[in-house]
Amino acid sequence: MSEQKIAPGLLLAMPQLQDPNFQRSVVLMVQHDSEMSLGLILNRPSETTVTEILGAMGIPWRGDTDDLVWEGGPVMPETGWLLHTRSKNVPPGDGTLELLAGISLTTSPENLQFLAQQPPAHVRFLMGYAGWGAGQLSAELVEGAWLAIKATRELIFETEPDVMWESALASIGVDPGSLFPGQGVH
Repeated sequence: MSEQKIAPGLLLAMPQLQDPNFQRSVVLMVQHDSEMSLGLILNRPSETTVTEILGAMGIPWRGDTDDLVWEGGPVMPETGWLLHTRSKNVPPGDGTLELLAGISLTTSPENLQFLAQQPPAHVRFLMGYAGWGAGQLSAELVEGAWLAIKATRELIFETEPDVMWESALASIGVDPGSLFPGQGVH
């Protein structure tokens, strides 16, 4: 996958990536350029509910009371992100960015409050993010620590977190059992 297509897209952690923050992680890339890279880990549900987090902020959650907060990454775990299918009532811009066709990311408190009242069909509230400095992710890609693939709504919202990594690999014809730590491309 070319540099220009890493974001938006998915990164799959390869077996040689030993950082416990990223083992077997599936990361939705939001930004990747010469300055920095930013993504959200999609397959790490926490035990905290969205109702608890938003309730502490004085925002009532009208979605499923069992909706969990997801661990988006180790950087700034106190920051919140709302990944969701398109909502006709929240315009792109002003804190809501359409990442992929029909999939948006909301960061503004105003849009979050609105979406909490009328949650879209698919929604994922994430805390924290994965971040890389200038050139860091590119170097990790060359080392073979990550595999970049196309993001789909099915993988993001309709795949159970405990099988998301395997399902993402299978979606491109890779048998997870055939992977072993390697040196990457030099």
